[in-house]
Amino acid sequence: MTGPLHQRIRSEIEARIRSGEWAPGHRAPTEAELMEQYGCARMTVNKAMTALVEAGLIVRRKRAGSFVARPKVHAPVLNIPDIQSEIVARGEAYAFRLLSRTVRAADRDSPDEVALAAGGKLLELDGVHDAGGRPFALERRLVSLKAAPEIEAADFAEHPPGAWLLEHVAWTEAESRIGAINADAADARLLALDEGAACLVVDRRTWREGQHVTRVRQVFPGEAYDLVARFGPSA
Repeated sequence: MTGPLHQRIRSEIEARIRSGEWAPGHRAPTEAELMEQYGCARMTVNKAMTALVEAGLIVRRKRAGSFVARPKVHAPVLNIPDIQSEIVARGEAYAFRLLSRTVRAADRDSPDEVALAAGGKLLELDGVHDAGGRPFALERRLVSLKAAPEIEAADFAEHPPGAWLLEHVAWTEAESRIGAINADAADARLLALDEGAACLVVDRRTWREGQHVTRVRQVFPGEAYDLVARFGPSA
């Protein structure tokens, strides 16, 4: 490749990432290693790596190094992303690991749970979405068995709870709240992150014709999710 050396370095690293030779989470060479490999100055290497970071292909972790970024779920702000479909569309193996499954009554001290249950029971589900054999997102979900009684016996081996609900109990109204947290020890362990790592949290509730269906909290590593909004000019 002709042109500036930093562009060549970037292109060669990008090719390894896009071909799958370097999988998400793969540790990239250090700047010193790249300087030795290409016989160039640190500024040249830094320019190439900065461009890869800006392109979302590399993520830098303080005191740990540079790693291939996990592909992001691109979620339209006014839509509910199907994590399984997003991951499969990228050509990665998808799996949902169910950690716990409990049928219980609503907590009487929680107005939200009482409203969700609507006099019935709740199905509480905790699980992890995996992409390419790596943890991608945590999911903690409550489902109204009054709104979706069949889910109590559902097998989530092929379709996770969210996909099951989209197919069987289509929502007519949804509310999403997006925030950020630092992973505590338990979440960090399940997501294979360092404790305190930045994570994005999506809290969502759905209704079907006024009836509460589900409440879910999904926790993503900060590098694995972004929100997309497209607007036209106002009248």
